[in-house]
Formats: sequence, structure tokens, C-alpha cells
Amino acid sequence: MDRQATAIWKGALTDGAGTLDTQSGALKGLPYNFKARFQDESGTSGTNPEELLAAAHAGCFAMQLSHFLAENGTPAANLEAKAKVTIGPAAGGGFEITRSALTLVGDVPGIDEATFAKLAGQAKATCPLSKALGAIEVTLDAKLA
Repeated sequence: MDRQATAIWKGALTDGAGTLDTQSGALKGLPYNFKARFQDESGTSGTNPEELLAAAHAGCFAMQLSHFLAENGTPAANLEAKAKVTIGPAAGGGFEITRSALTLVGDVPGIDEATFAKLAGQAKATCPLSKALGAIEVTLDAKLA
């Protein structure tokens, strides 16, 4: 199965701007720019590739964990997964992504902390996006609600 997205960029890096479209139509003409990516710490001036990567990683992880919990006979009532992707200056110039920090709060009736932690760790290690992010540090802080 293949999925695709399209990025259109016009102008130079710091004063240009672009839009993102996805195959599903979930993103259509979504604007992005240098300020949203590298200057706006509040994250309110628009999206950027790292924010989208964080959303994808959190979603992938939550889906993988929900599968493991159901297989365990303890399906989740609610999983709130967040991913915080860190980008910063690279040693040789430019920028690099160095980390994706997953945090999770799970409402999982009938499960104990140890089993929950074990299954969450397995989901972190095996979700396709965690695997794809093998060049960076991926961490997990998981707790039950």
C-alpha cells in the first residue's frame, strides 16, 4: 500500500512559503513556511514537517498499542498519545531531527502497570513510524490514568 502527499514551495527558504496536500484530502492547501518551522516556538503561525511527523508518530504508536492491548484481552477505553519531535542545528550545518519523545496516558480497564508498560514499550519499538525513525532517539513515558 502506498500513500502520497504533495508539497508546493515558492520562493527562497526564509521568505518563501508552501502548501501541503494529502491523498486523502485531510490536508488541502495547508500552508507552511520558515517562521512556522524554525522561529515560532508557540507553534501558532502554521504547520511544519516536524509537527506533521509528530502527529503521524503519535497516531501510529496509539494504533499499534491498541492492537497489543486488545490481543491481551484488555482493550483501551482511551489512549492519549503525544509525540514531541525535536529539531535543531546540525553539527555540520543546517538542521536535523534528533528525537521523538512519546508520552502516553492510557485508560485501560483490567490491566496492571507492569503489563501496560511492557505492551507500550513493544508498541514503541514496533510501530512502523518508530522503525522508520531508527536514526533518532525515540523515548516513551507511559502511565495509566
